[in-house]
Amino acid sequence: MADQIPTETLAETENYSAWVSQEPDGEMTYHVEVGNVTIHFFDEEWEEFLELISALPKEEKK
Repeated sequence: MADQIPTETLAETENYSAWVSQEPDGEMTYHVEVGNVTIHFFDEEWEEFLELISALPKEEKK
């Protein structure tokens, strides 16, 4: 039987999801699924990604 890596869903919508997994070495890895593409982030990269998302405009410019 294969070992299970613990995961937790952080957020999801109809088309997207973000989740975190604890790797066997104890490191947390964050994942963003967009369609059939999954982007993987380590802690430092995840923090930078969140900064990027926070900096985006809240409303579409017209």
